[in-house]
Amino acid sequence: MTKTVSPASSPTTVAFFAQAALSFGLALFALVAGIAFLPVNGWIRAFLALGVLFVTTSAFTLAKCVRDRQEDSSILTRVDQARLDKLLAEHDPYKAPTL
Repeated sequence: MTKTVSPASSPTTVAFFAQAALSFGLALFALVAGIAFLPVNGWIRAFLALGVLFVTTSAFTLAKCVRDRQEDSSILTRVDQARLDKLLAEHDPYKAPTL
């Protein structure tokens, strides 16, 4: 009899996700508002706005890469576990050894 391995559930709750999304939105809004109200000319504001855009998109890309690497390692772990379960299920400790 083989034992099925259930996929790992995500430890992220809805409340944690909402808190993270709200804090990200608030931080981004505050930064954009700060840039908009800086006492400098438009070219400097545009440069800072492009910097914020680049940092924000880079953060999302990095988070996606980290998530993908974590998912890949979890898939490999599940495959290894399935192989081990199959070997253990096929093993008969009472079978006489053959020469």
